[in-house]
Amino acid sequence: MVEIQESELWIISGERLAGKTTLCAALVDGFRARGWKISGVRSPAVFAGGEKVAIDVEDLRSGETRRLAVRANQPQPANPGEKPLQWSFDPTALAWGNEVLAGAVPTDLLIVDELGPLELLRGQGWVNGLDALDSRTYRQAVLVMRPELLENACRRWPWGKVIRVEKVGTVPALAANLLLGWEQ
Repeated sequence: MVEIQESELWIISGERLAGKTTLCAALVDGFRARGWKISGVRSPAVFAGGEKVAIDVEDLRSGETRRLAVRANQPQPANPGEKPLQWSFDPTALAWGNEVLAGAVPTDLLIVDELGPLELLRGQGWVNGLDALDSRTYRQAVLVMRPELLENACRRWPWGKVIRVEKVGTVPALAANLLLGWEQ
C-alpha cells in the first residue's frame, strides 16, 4: 500500500487540442521514471488524416486501452441554439473507465483525464473519479478539464492548483517544471 503523507492536486485546463492529454502523458512518463505507482485513466485523441475521429481510454495501471467515443454523425439540431452532439460514447467503455477509477486509489500519481459536465453537473459518467480525487489518498493527482468548468472544480477542490495549457508546443517545458517540484 502507498503511504500518503501529503496530497496535491493539479487541475490541468486548456481549450480543445491545447495539449492537456499530452501533458498527462509526459507527467506519467516522468513520475514512472521516478518509480511512482501510477493509476487512473488517460483519454488520448485518435487522429486520421489530420482530423480527430475518436477518443480512447487507457487504464494507466495495466496499460489496457479501449475505444471510448467516435465522432457522431448527427443531423443539425432543429433548434438554432442547440449544439449538435459531437461524440458517440460507448457505454461499456465508459463503465469500464469508471471501474478503473473505483480501484485507482491509494496511489502515488492519480490521473483523471478528463472530467466534464457529465460528472460535475449531472452526477453521471466517471463519478468514481470524483470520489478518488475527494479521497486525497494519493501523493499527486492530475485532473483534466475544460476552462468553462474550472469554477466548479475550484469550489469542490479548493486545494487544487490550476495549470493552464495554451499550446502543445509548451508541454515539454511545462512538464519539466512540474516534475522539478518533486525533485527531492
